This record gives sequence, structure tokens and C-alpha cells, in this order.
Amino acid sequence: MPDSVLQLFGGAITAIAPSNLLDASEIRQVPDNQEVLLFPDSSVSIIVEILQRVEPNDNQNAIQYHFDSLAHDNDAVSSEVFSVNDIPNDRGDATPSVTTLSGAQRAPKFNRTSPDEVQILMALYRVVERAVDLIVTFNIPVNSEDGGAVRGEELKRVQEQFDLFSRSLRIKDFGVFV
Repeated sequence: MPDSVLQLFGGAITAIAPSNLLDASEIRQVPDNQEVLLFPDSSVSIIVEILQRVEPNDNQNAIQYHFDSLAHDNDAVSSEVFSVNDIPNDRGDATPSVTTLSGAQRAPKFNRTSPDEVQILMALYRVVERAVDLIVTFNIPVNSEDGGAVRGEELKRVQEQFDLFSRSLRIKDFGVFV
């Protein structure tokens, strides 16, 4: 499936993503501070969230805080961070540089007894002057009961899509952070 420029939050934020993503707000309620996108052929989801800036001033500690908060919200029975990287924005626009995290969580889904194994790819953009943390999270089930898990080449492709999404994300209208 070809990639296209995705318009988020009414076009205030853009990123390059697969053109066949489904907008979750068309099938369920999504909070105003989130955009939720679903892959049509797996259980992979993308969540873009506008959150209040968290206390750690260091980007690596801040993204770890958001990852831990996600693990807590998911009732994860285990979580592990594999890597954290700072990627400078060298495009010359006002979008902050991004810090990315790769990790995994084991969390029970939908009242099931055995937890799903989910690879978590997270990107953090700190908009200091607006006291905002913009978080992008790719939730990639690698072992799940519902049959929506991805492995092998498909997993590699989703990881590449995260890399492209996080590096191409541009904040076009900072007024979205009110």
C-alpha cells in the first residue's frame, strides 16, 4: 500500500503513513486530544496524543515516564525498554526534535486471561513553550489471541512505517496546543 501525507488534528500536524489506515473515530469514540488509526489487516494501532508536559526535563527520562504510564494504563504484567534514541530535526521547520523508544509490554486485552505480547514504538516531541508532550505510539501485537499479531517481514514493515512516520511528522499549526 502506498504512503500518503496524513492530516492529523484538522491538518495542524502531518506525517507520512500508509494510505489505507482506518480512522478509529469512525467506529468508536476517541478523546479530542487523540487521533487513533488502525491497520486494516492486523491489530496494529497508531495513537497520536497531545498531553500535558511531564516533569522530567530530560527527553529520555520523559519518554520512559510516558512508556511506564502506558504500561500502567494497560495493566501490563511486564514491560521492557529495548532502546531510546534522540533524532534531531534537521529540516529547518519549528517541529521539535524527536526522541524514540522501542520496548515491549505483556498486557491482558479485553478481559482475556493470557496477556498479549505487544511491541511498543513511541515517539516524543516536546513543545516546551506550550507545556505539551506530543506522543506517537505504535502498538504492534507480536503474540495475541485474536489473530491480529504481526511477525517477520510484516513486523519489519511496520517498524519502518514508524520510522518514516516519526521522522516525517511536522507541526504546522502550534495553535492546536491550547
